Amino acid sequence: MPASSPDASDVTGRPDRRAAAGPRSFRLVCRDWEIPLVEDLLAVQGFRFTPEPFSPRCRRLAAEPFPLGASLAAAFGLIYIQDRSSMLPPVCLDPPPAASVLDMCASPGGKTGFLAQLVGPTGFVLGNEPTPDRLSTLRRNLSRLNLSNVATCGEPDLSPFLPQGGFRHILLDPPCSGWGTAAKNPKVLTLWRQDKVAPLLSLQHRLLATAASLLAPGGRLLYSTCTTNPAENEDQVRRALDSLPLVLVPLDPPPGTAAEPTSLPGVLRVDPALHGGQGFFLACLTRPGTPREDQAIPAAAAAEPQGGGEEKPRTGREKGRSQGRRRGREKGSATVGQGFEEIRPGEFPGTEGLHFEALGPGQACRFADRIYFIAQGAHPFTGQGLRYKGFFVGLVKGGAFRPNARARLLLGAAGEGGVPGLRVENPAELADLLAGRSLETGVLSKRCGLYYKELPLGFIRCKGNRALWSERA
Repeated sequence: MPASSPDASDVTGRPDRRAAAGPRSFRLVCRDWEIPLVEDLLAVQGFRFTPEPFSPRCRRLAAEPFPLGASLAAAFGLIYIQDRSSMLPPVCLDPPPAASVLDMCASPGGKTGFLAQLVGPTGFVLGNEPTPDRLSTLRRNLSRLNLSNVATCGEPDLSPFLPQGGFRHILLDPPCSGWGTAAKNPKVLTLWRQDKVAPLLSLQHRLLATAASLLAPGGRLLYSTCTTNPAENEDQVRRALDSLPLVLVPLDPPPGTAAEPTSLPGVLRVDPALHGGQGFFLACLTRPGTPREDQAIPAAAAAEPQGGGEEKPRTGREKGRSQGRRRGREKGSATVGQGFEEIRPGEFPGTEGLHFEALGPGQACRFADRIYFIAQGAHPFTGQGLRYKGFFVGLVKGGAFRPNARARLLLGAAGEGGVPGLRVENPAELADLLAGRSLETGVLSKRCGLYYKELPLGFIRCKGNRALWSERA
């Protein structure tokens, strides 16, 4: 492993705030057949990029004519801007297709979303975020990205709600001092001095203990932080190995990853100076043993059905813990078998012709006037009264279904069994729609699909021969 430059950090792991950030990275959040169209949409706006070596979904910018977050691809949720170091935890956890994964500290959703892509539509991810405002951010991001195989909840302690040994794949990226982000957020160095991190150390160990109890024998637990502080990294892992039923699984650096020497063999400390991303730490742990046949965990695909922004360092999350047990109580939350009625596409007015099958295995469920898709994989992991939300697909108004404007998965490809609508070739027209200007269309139905070439983008409203983009269902 290449060593970092001598002045990159001092003996405490405290980084030099002068370290420069490299080019930005992003992830394509779309189906395989859509990738060339999304890349084309970026290219026509002047963006140039190269593949990241560790994942076929990830790209690194080579030219950014204006902020990537203002691109059309970002506006329609087709990409997620994410530090390249932050992409590594899902890569190192490496869940297989159709797996069920727990992300214990999920907001803002970059890693949760990547995990959802890795397990695919027949897999399932449960994303937990105890802090109310961060939970809202998580849900908003996942909805914009059309990740329908995720359910979200907001519990400060998951132990009472989930089965012991219930997950073979767990990601724990807990609140930390964020020293690895100092190049972009220099205030973390004063906010979280070495003598101020004791509450974080305590919280991290409690979360590791919970993760160990929820991890199946033979399963994988990926512990990661965006700090360079050894007390939160190597020392925290040593403490877990000494006090919890966990053993270390040695990690090899993913392709293209620059790692620096560490005092604990088998873990990965990302060198920000050479890697071109944030300072990050990753350790993979497992619970000894193999699952007994009578304790096998149902695969998400076989389970019974049941209810973009960049990564930022998570700090000070203790503040919202006392409110945690009220999380998920808002409209649209569910427990197994309670609080909803199933909407059967094709049997409900307004759902004709929509591609509900593209959401994957699960149910469209009605909570008052709101319709959420609940992935089938949620059922085995809801435990005793866990309340959670699925993917918002639309509303019921006047007895008929009105799709969420951003639920592009319901559309299908333009001209190939997709919902009839407006097919746009000129990106400037898409920009006009997003800016609130109408487009002349000819005669279209009141709500119809919006496409860039064959790429589905969402639903637009039509009145007369004019089309308007509106976020409202």
